[in-house]
Amino acid sequence: MRSSSQPESVRHRTASTATENRIRQLSLPGVIGVWAAGAGPMAVLAWVVAPLLASSADSPLALAQFLVMLLTVGMVWQFVLVLLLVYREQRTLRWSVVRDVLWLRAPRNPKTGRRGGRMWLVVPIFVVAFALEEFIPFGIDAVAGRDLGDFLSSSDGQAMLSGSWLWLGILFAFFVFNTVLGEELLFRGYLLPRMNGVFGSRDWIANGVLFAVYHLHVPWVIPITLIDTFILSLPSRRYRSALIGIITHSSQSVFLFALVLMLFLTP
Repeated sequence: MRSSSQPESVRHRTASTATENRIRQLSLPGVIGVWAAGAGPMAVLAWVVAPLLASSADSPLALAQFLVMLLTVGMVWQFVLVLLLVYREQRTLRWSVVRDVLWLRAPRNPKTGRRGGRMWLVVPIFVVAFALEEFIPFGIDAVAGRDLGDFLSSSDGQAMLSGSWLWLGILFAFFVFNTVLGEELLFRGYLLPRMNGVFGSRDWIANGVLFAVYHLHVPWVIPITLIDTFILSLPSRRYRSALIGIITHSSQSVFLFALVLMLFLTP
């Protein structure tokens, strides 16, 4: 007797198709508009607002401090933007819906449609690749006083962080919204699943380019960030999981926050 139930692989593909159908594709102006809504405020905060505020403060640390605070605000805005866009699209913010339409699910096997299990083994590969990217020469020097890593390793940065719960909290928020709730949620969670209608199978390339150019607030990293097209955008697209990009990108945040914590604990 033939079973009337569908094979497991078919059920997984059916569920995945239902999720894809729930996601509305953006037009080209829509993609550019969402990109601008995320990139524009960051550039203005970094190059206009922060210098204005720093010029009125009598402190050599003022620019770096305002940059950290204002860019955190910019990435919090990205999180709010994603919620607004998802609500407009789905008319709900129920976790079961948000999880699906932002690809906040385990990696999916491209052949069977099954999620999780051994598919998680791809993540360490991209984490290592992302770490190795740090050893590639940038070719463009950062503008003085605007590189977070340089600032944290300076005597001024160490003095600011030592024993300061306030700055520990601000930098923790900075890192969380940078790689979990801000940039990755916007680019790999919201934009990438909605770019196929315009860019087809090259949607991950377009996503990577937009992500690189988004860094107008730190334009010296744009060339190296183009490599993230293959480390963040491609695997997120292939395995239909923004969690790959979030985990991979967050490996950098974990390292930097460990540095911040050591500076905080240094008397």
